[in-house]
Amino acid sequence: MITLKEALQLNSDELSKLTENLQKDIIENKKIGAYVEQFTDEELKLSKDGAIPIAIKANINMIDQEITCCSNILKNYISPYNATVIENLHKAGLAGFGRTNMDEFAMGSSTESSCYGKTLNPVDNTKVPGGSSGGSAAAVASGLAIAALGTDTGGSIRQPAAYCGVIGMKPTYGRVSRYGITAYSSSLDQCGPITQNVEDAAILYDIISGHDPKDSTSANIDYTPVTPNLNKDRKLTIAVIDNYIQEASEDVKKAYNNTIEKLKNAGHTIIHKNMMDTKKHISSYYIVATAEASANLSRFDGIRYGNRVEGKNLKETYLNTKSAGFGDEVQKRIMLGSFVLSSGYYDAYYIKAQKVRHLIKDEFNTIFNEADLILSPVAPTTAPKFGAFKSSLEMYLSDIYTISVNLAGLPAISLPVAKDGNGMPIGLQLIGKAFDEQTVFDGALSLESVV
Repeated sequence: MITLKEALQLNSDELSKLTENLQKDIIENKKIGAYVEQFTDEELKLSKDGAIPIAIKANINMIDQEITCCSNILKNYISPYNATVIENLHKAGLAGFGRTNMDEFAMGSSTESSCYGKTLNPVDNTKVPGGSSGGSAAAVASGLAIAALGTDTGGSIRQPAAYCGVIGMKPTYGRVSRYGITAYSSSLDQCGPITQNVEDAAILYDIISGHDPKDSTSANIDYTPVTPNLNKDRKLTIAVIDNYIQEASEDVKKAYNNTIEKLKNAGHTIIHKNMMDTKKHISSYYIVATAEASANLSRFDGIRYGNRVEGKNLKETYLNTKSAGFGDEVQKRIMLGSFVLSSGYYDAYYIKAQKVRHLIKDEFNTIFNEADLILSPVAPTTAPKFGAFKSSLEMYLSDIYTISVNLAGLPAISLPVAKDGNGMPIGLQLIGKAFDEQTVFDGALSLESVV
């Protein structure tokens, strides 16, 4: 597959041919389930100069296109406007090419809960592609997209990228506008690129980043593009978290230790640190995230928009609509969030979770007093088989390495470094200081060059 950097050099005729070939490939590889909707040439609204097709996760608004977040409750709902990230794509000569599959409302780690059905891992179709941006990662990994946009609330870009063997980058919270991206957890969500290589990720990151007055959580600070200043030869101090690796499989441990040696050989300085038990990260995250989800998803009631299931009265209409519209996992998280916000439990759970969140952020800041980056696994194992998660709790525990990054609002990038005994990709992540994406990308370029 042609890279994004290469695509930026194509003329309009070459871009039209590229789009045509991608459309054919998607039809031929439909069983992977990476896309839930494929746009026609007319829908792409290609300019006379052509446009580079980019896959778009199904929770990002594109004007006059259906946006369902892969939930029955929003089936047939047409977006009345573009998300800011889509407007930024257009300014750079890129266009949304089709909608990629995802876990319903981004709540999942396997892309199994979509109302459209599951997405298959292109490396091994018996295994999950990760989630919730599994469709975006599978599209890039299978050559059905040059690049894609995903969203990351607790690892939903980095984990599927690791499972599928591609690059996934989560920017600093506030760096990329959330305007027009359907909210799961408003203080955690962030949009980012999924690409074939680190340089493409930097290019797409530069395109979508920057302050947006339409988003109250957008950081109003100067933005300097990272791509012109990429430097894989920078020598960095990289921290490794010794107690993190205990939770990982033997394959992941081996890849982690081998990567540390490669980084040393490349001239980087490695320091050893410990952090809070990851189970505390899980507890804090799933209280904060579900509390915000219960508030955000309350708007989907079938009255103002979306599908409605009538009842005998208003209360029954609400009940019927949400019971029929939301899947099991979404309903679980809404109920959990409503519980932790309820009278008598707000202080006992939600306030405590927010305090733990601040402790996690403080731990990162302490490490970054001595280090430029932190290296950690993305997931404790490689991609599991479908149905491997026997309970929601098992699925939640697969996020142990990614969620702390969202709680602290930091940037991080996942990249493949090895394969397990079955040929499945193993991904590691580099975590950086807030708004220091330049160092994250420089470190990732260096790591990419030695693995």
